[in-house]
Amino acid sequence: MTQPPAFFDPDPNGASADPRMKFSQACARNGAPILAVLQRVLPEAGLMVEIGAGTGQHAAYFAPHFPGLTWQPTEIDVAMHDSIAAWAAASREKTGAPNIRPPLALDVTANPWPVEQADAVLSANMIHIAPWQCCLGLMAGAGRVLEINGTLVLYGPFKQDGRHTADSNASFDDSLKRRDPAWGIRDLEAVIDSAAAQGLAHQETIAMPANNLMLIFRRQG
Repeated sequence: MTQPPAFFDPDPNGASADPRMKFSQACARNGAPILAVLQRVLPEAGLMVEIGAGTGQHAAYFAPHFPGLTWQPTEIDVAMHDSIAAWAAASREKTGAPNIRPPLALDVTANPWPVEQADAVLSANMIHIAPWQCCLGLMAGAGRVLEINGTLVLYGPFKQDGRHTADSNASFDDSLKRRDPAWGIRDLEAVIDSAAAQGLAHQETIAMPANNLMLIFRRQG
């Protein structure tokens, strides 16, 4: 299989640029470090549900590296669905990978989810830009849909022992709370406890660039 480029950064002057494709510099920056972890922890086959797919860049970049996985991007903001679909189309054109499904609207606090079963769930940079109820909903939903030994992967900034891990994270947390008092960087221990309550056992905490972490959970029997 042709290896995908780092990202398909749309060229506004290029004839093939799709105006629907929105671009996130953060996604472009963190894609490779996240991929390195996913290649170690994800199953080889099955259904991967991405929560909060945003622009669609992550799906477009990650999915071609997992030919045995069907990648289901979800995004509650339906205004982003055109961008997700455009990135998926670019991925298929450039890599030949056909394994990205059309985006679904998914509210993590809903029960049931529009996906009944999954082998893996990924959520990157979601729980700190949403109320705490969304983290609880994510855990409850993942607990319902994941198969036994299925994988939940979280990525983003976290507090540890009630403290920020860097001054930049503290400043970011303040900015989030100014935008919405219900938002904010979550306590690692509280997130792990909320997962355990839904049968999701914490396996690893992995240090990532820019003071972020990746948390790996497995669905227990």
